[in-house]
Formats: sequence, C-alpha cells, structure tokens
Amino acid sequence: MVKIGNLELGDFPLLLAPMEDVSDPPFRALCKKNGCDMMYTEFISVEGLIRDADKSVQKLDIYDYERPIGIQIFGAKLDSMQRAAEIVEEAQPEVLDINFGCPVKKVVCRMAGAGILQDIPRMVKLTEAIVKSTSLPVTVKTRLGWDDDTIFIEDVAERLQDVGIKALSIHGRTRKQMYKGEADWTKIGKIKENPRIHIPIFGNGDINSPQKALEYKERYGVDGIMIGRASIGYPWIFREIKAFLERGEIIDGPTLDERIEAVKEHLQRSLEWKGERLGIVEMRRHYTNYFRGLPGIKKYRARLVTEYDPSVIHEILEEIRHKYSQAEVFS
Repeated sequence: MVKIGNLELGDFPLLLAPMEDVSDPPFRALCKKNGCDMMYTEFISVEGLIRDADKSVQKLDIYDYERPIGIQIFGAKLDSMQRAAEIVEEAQPEVLDINFGCPVKKVVCRMAGAGILQDIPRMVKLTEAIVKSTSLPVTVKTRLGWDDDTIFIEDVAERLQDVGIKALSIHGRTRKQMYKGEADWTKIGKIKENPRIHIPIFGNGDINSPQKALEYKERYGVDGIMIGRASIGYPWIFREIKAFLERGEIIDGPTLDERIEAVKEHLQRSLEWKGERLGIVEMRRHYTNYFRGLPGIKKYRARLVTEYDPSVIHEILEEIRHKYSQAEVFS
C-alpha cells in the first residue's frame, strides 16, 4: 500500500500531473471518472494567493468527488511561501505540493519552479519551512537538475526527505531540456534503490501507453506514475493503464460517442466553473486533443474554436457524430 503520510493510495497509484491551464476542475472530473487515483491542481502563485488575486484564489477550488487531491504552489520568497501554505491549509486538500520543476522562463527567472534547482540549499530551506508551517502532508515535484552538469537529484531526494516531505515526484528531464528529448528514468530508479529512501517516489515523463507504464514500473521500481501530457484530451489513459497493470488487458480506446460526450461534459463543467465567455475560450485548446486521429477534423475544429454560442458548439459536435461512423476512425 502506497501512503503519503496517512493517506492511502493503493498498491500502484496513477497520478494526474499539475498542468497550468489544463488540470482545472472540469478536466480533473473526467480524469477521476476514468480511474485517476490522485490529482493535483494547476500550480498556484504564492504571491497571487497572499494578495488575494482572483485567478490564484479560484485555483483553490476543490470538490469532494475529486478527493484525494493536492494543491500545488510555487514561489521563491520564504515568508510568502509560509503564508500561502496557511491559506492552502484552509482549503483542506489532502496534500500540499511544492512546484520545484516548472521550466517556464517567467517562473524560472524569479528563482521559482525549476529555477531553484540552481540553489539546492535554498530549495531545502524553503521546503523545511513549509513543512513546519502546515499540518498537511507536504510533497514536492521537481526535475533531475538544472542541466546535465547539475544533476543532484539523488542527494536532493535524501535532503528533502530529511526535512519532512512525504512523497517526491520526479520528472526525468533537466530544466534545460524543457520537454525535449527522452525522459531519463535511470536516476529515478537509483533513488528507489537507495536504502535511505522510505517515502514514495513517483516517476513522471513520457508515459503514454499501458505497455510503457508496466515497463517503467518493473524496470525502475517506482511507487506510482504521474501522467501529464498524455492525458490532455485523453483522460481514458488512466483506465487503459489500470486495465493493463491489473489484468494484463488491452482495452479498446474511447469510441467517437464517448469522445463527443466527454467534450460536452468538459465544456459544461467549464461553463459552470469559469462563466460562459471564459469557459468557451479556454475550452478551445482541448478540441484538437479530444479528436486527434480523426481524419478531416480540421474544418470542424476551425468552427469550434471561433464559436461563442454553446448551443452552436453542441450542433457542431453532433455534426461530427453524424459525419463519422463508429468504425475504426481512431486506429
């Protein structure tokens, strides 16, 4: 049984990675429905939280059907991180997660996210302060290092465990790599082999099929897998991996009907959570992913991403349903 503090997550949990503009409540609902064991919010700026910025505060929204869930924060200032941890605790998630892995320039330049990989002592100091400032289990998501010359993740894992974190998620790339090249899980595997490490270690990066999930589980011995980009527009990845891990079964992918109904649900939840205009606009980034592999979808997508009327969007979705048969359109 994998546990984060006293939180039990099963024998081999599948986690939804925190992704900006993706892992919001509407999308999380679909991932949960399809078997995700634990999810994380989009990352939240601690400076936004302590200043009561609407966008940051809204990201604290969590719902009972999503549990267990972690709220992820990022920042660089000690006092701001501690104050934000107190605000997060009031939202009552199961876990508080610290983002030490975001590679985006506007985050890194403030020494937040993966930027802090340039100053490991500060990374450890910030983590220790947050652990001491909250009763929630604290976890960390990070990368292997800043670049190929500064891969200290094995030492970092020990030091973060020593100051009290309850789990560590590791993306198998450096900050310099961003999302290019292949994720290197060998360092993650070495952490699992370290007899000093007793907290759960979750691997992240490039898991895009049930077969790869099983291969990496067995090869690197991780306690669970965190899935990010492969879930975008495809929340069914969780049920497919579970079927393969638990029963050795390769199950069929979602039908066209399932995809259309998922888009409708995602859109409706987005409208309810964000309001009509913003809900429609922010939904646009998802259409291509939901219908990826469908021949000739481009002309429908062009209409979906320019339409503001929800009823017309539904009409377009029904046109797609009518146009394509249930035959092997996604093979």
